[in-house]
Amino acid sequence: MLTALDDAAIQFNDQGLVPAILQDYHTRQVLMMAWMNAESIQITLDTGKATFYSRSRQALWTKGETSGHFQHVVTFYYDCDADTLLLEVIPDGPACHTGHTSCFYRELAEDTGRDKGNSAILKTLNDQIEDRKAHPVEGSYTNYLFNEGLDKICKKLGEESTETVIAAKNGDPEELISEASDLIYHLSVLLNYQGVSFDDVFEKLTARHTHKRRDEYGASGKIKN
Repeated sequence: MLTALDDAAIQFNDQGLVPAILQDYHTRQVLMMAWMNAESIQITLDTGKATFYSRSRQALWTKGETSGHFQHVVTFYYDCDADTLLLEVIPDGPACHTGHTSCFYRELAEDTGRDKGNSAILKTLNDQIEDRKAHPVEGSYTNYLFNEGLDKICKKLGEESTETVIAAKNGDPEELISEASDLIYHLSVLLNYQGVSFDDVFEKLTARHTHKRRDEYGASGKIKN
């Protein structure tokens, strides 16, 4: 549940506005930037749906009120200068009116040598698996697994689990990375087949982490004796 934000601390510009960045809570992908005023901030806090102020229309607007792609706010931050907001959200759909997941889809520059990937690849992988299920491709291994069914998928997951353990016992980091990647792929297929998403897994892990922290430090955050 969102808590109240101290409006007095926010440094609004001369128009009474402050820029707000939306970021996907799970993937950490930056989704969009828009403007907020004191009223839109309060509405966002009250409803949990990201609401902004349109400078062109001079009116409040809730993201998704037309498209249905609401952005559900999980956390609400402001920066060290109190002149920029950050909203971590769980999106119902694409944040961009073009249909792209993020408004930042056009590339200005890229250093491919630094691209090591991040957790967003899990969503990309799930989307690809979902697309194969919806639009089968001849010769697709993913479609082969779906066609064979649950027993085959579970069998392959078990095999990949064993191979991951063997790679670890062999002490070969590259082999372990390769086998772990295969394991995650087959786990992704299983989750998709059963109608479960990584978001569901992230939610469970977060709940367990929060519970563990409370066990170790107490609800107040102090270390228990």
